[in-house]
Parts: sequence; C-alpha cells; structure tokens
Amino acid sequence: MDTELRPPPAAIVLSRPTVWFMALAAAVGTAAIYPLQPAIATVAGSVHGSITDVGVALACGPVGYLIGLAVLVPLVDRFAPRKVVCLQFVVMALGLVMNAAAGRAWILGIAIGVVGAVSSVGAQLSSVAGRFAETRRRATDLGIVTAGISAGILAGRIVGGWLVELIGWRGMILVFASACAILAVAALVVLPGASGTVNTGYLATLRGIPGLYLRWSALRLAAGRGALWFFAFCAIWSGLAVALSQPPYSFSPEQIGLYALAGLAGIGATRIAGAWTDRVGAHRVVVIGLAVTLVASLGLCVALSNSAVVFVCLGLFDAGLFAAQVANQSTVLAIQPNAPAQFNSAYMVVYFVGGSVGSAFGATAVEWFGWAATAAVAAGAIALAELITVAARSRAAR
Repeated sequence: MDTELRPPPAAIVLSRPTVWFMALAAAVGTAAIYPLQPAIATVAGSVHGSITDVGVALACGPVGYLIGLAVLVPLVDRFAPRKVVCLQFVVMALGLVMNAAAGRAWILGIAIGVVGAVSSVGAQLSSVAGRFAETRRRATDLGIVTAGISAGILAGRIVGGWLVELIGWRGMILVFASACAILAVAALVVLPGASGTVNTGYLATLRGIPGLYLRWSALRLAAGRGALWFFAFCAIWSGLAVALSQPPYSFSPEQIGLYALAGLAGIGATRIAGAWTDRVGAHRVVVIGLAVTLVASLGLCVALSNSAVVFVCLGLFDAGLFAAQVANQSTVLAIQPNAPAQFNSAYMVVYFVGGSVGSAFGATAVEWFGWAATAAVAAGAIALAELITVAARSRAAR
C-alpha cells in the first residue's frame, strides 16, 4: 500500500544550533544503553545476581533498541518531532530511574529493555535531519547527527565507567536520567513543531514497511550493503576483545577498552563524509570508504601483535565504515524526503540485524578458528559490499 502524504507544511530549515542540539541529543540517547557495561561485576553484587544474570539483563538493551527501530522511529513521520523526541526522553529518564532503583536482575532487564527501545531516538533524529535539512546540506546535517550517535556509543562506556568510580553505578545512572530530563524540555523548544506528513494509519504504516524492500531498489541496495559492513564492524570489535584477552596477549579489560579510542577517527569521519557526500555524491563516498576499510581489515588479519599498527588499522577501519554509513543512509532518507522515517526504520532494522549476527560471529569465530580467520571473513564481507556497490552502479549506467 502506498504511503498517503498530507501536503507539506511551509518550508522549515534546520539552523546550525538545532542540528548540533540534535547531535547532542542523539549522543546522550544512544549512550544511555551502554554505561553499565564496564560495571557488570559491581552491578551483579548490588542486585544479588550473577555476572551472567546481569549480562542477560544488559542484552535486553539491544533487543529493545531493535524493537524501537521497528515501531518508534516511524512516529516522526506522523507527529511533530519536538513532541515525539520529548516524550521518548521522558520515558528514557523514567526507565533510567527504574534502572537505578532495581534490586533484582530481572527488574534491571526490564528497565534496560525500555531504555533500549527509546534510545532509538538517535535514528529518529537522523530522520528529522533528512526531512527538514536543505537538500544541498542533507548529508552534511546527517553527518553531524550521526557523529553524535557515534560519540554516544564511545562516551557511554567511558563516561559510565568514570562516574561509577566517583559516585557508584546507581548515582551514575541518575546522572544520565537527569540529562535525559533536561533534553526532554529542550526538545520542546528547539526541534521543529511541524506535524508529520504521513496520513496512512500507524499500523498500516508498520505493516507496509516490509513491502518497501520490494518496491524500492535503492532501499534494498542500501540495506544489503549496510548489513554486510555492520556485520564486519561488529565481528571485528567483538572478536578483537576475545583475541586480546587470550594468551599470548592476556590484556586486561581496561587495556582492551583503550582500543576503543580508535573510534574517535570514525566520529571525525562522519562529519567530513556528510559534507563530502553533498559535494561529490554518495556513491563515490561509499566506494572510497569501503576501500579504506578493506585495506584496514586486511591489515588487522596479520598485525595483531603490533599494538600501534592495530590502533591505526582500527582507526582507518572505523573511519571508512562510518563515512560509508553516512553516505549510504543519505540515499535512504532521500527516497521520500517528506516521510523519510519509515525508510530509515526499514534500513536500520536490517542494518542492526547484520551487526547482531556479526557480534555473535566474532566472539565465537575467534574461539573456533582464530583471529586471522575471523578478520578475513570480515574483510570478505566488506569486499562483497564493495562489489555490490560497483555492480549496482554499472547496471544503472547501462
């Protein structure tokens, strides 16, 4: 069924301060599902559960996030972004308070699942950028918001671990809850108040999302190659943690965590890639980004014993993939600019599933086949994504 659209409102152009606020909000919203990860052992002692119990509770975050991508992201096509984002931050703040008060692992799991679902606010803000940004700056604004999401993934763990040392894990969670409450109020003031343009019923919109893959080849291409490289990304990072924790390295969790600082290159790359995409087009940015990533992943296959080389390769790996992601997502948001959220939802669900499979594969494959083979499979996924991209361009040129 075709999506019915209301006549678009008078043109609303995102100001620079609004875009940077969206990046900040996306960072905090994304970070909210990560801060407990460095404190698993401490949390387990507080909730009278095992580390395994807390690990299962933390796994509810990604499950909730996947649900949020599917059912919450399309809301910004229907309602004013300021109302939707405000409400999600209110729910996030309440979920975090419940998280901080949890006395049992199962209650913690429910709270983390709720927070995970509404942390999809980052994907909603990406959709808002796609809908309200000037056409000539759509990828640039998307790059800024995506940089916020990337920063949130990195900062959630780092800031969470730091605050746990200062004020305990419950106090740390309440700090995040306070930040979410402040952002809820700010969203009502800063974000666009224009009603959505989608006139189709909400349930009909959700039912119609799978059909978008059949109708839009651009969505199939973007989702397919995106899932491949997010599989590779998660396989590399989950496999790396396992490989470095084993002999002959036997690194501590703190030492392994320092490698995450290589992700700073990815944050910078998203900002640059957005502006570059607006100038030279998404295809070229995706091809170059994947080429850089492929070279870096091949280097990771053979250089694990050299920490400096690994750090450089990880920086290039993240930078290439994050650049490709911004360009790729910009093509999704451009399919139907007046109602981009349903396309973003469809894209992100497939993208996230690819990453989830990669996370499970990376940790297991290192145990079974070793690091070199695991990294080689990731490199193969990147090469396949590159091949798909080049082949699609060739077919379109005929």
